[in-house]
Amino acid sequence: MEKIEVPVWRKYSLSIQEAASYYGIGEKRLRSLVSDNLDEEFVIEIGAHVRIKRRKFEEYLDNSGVI
Repeated sequence: MEKIEVPVWRKYSLSIQEAASYYGIGEKRLRSLVSDNLDEEFVIEIGAHVRIKRRKFEEYLDNSGVI
């Protein structure tokens, strides 16, 4: 069975590592943003794993002056 690789810019949600690479933000800073904003729409908790909704996070970044 072939594994289909989806480009990051097409994914619904990103891991912390993918988001750090895609947005050019350090993993530590992203983890801090997530832990400080658990109620924001861009955070998805799947068990012990955290994912970032790509489009919602982009909206969050667009509306933020400083991260």
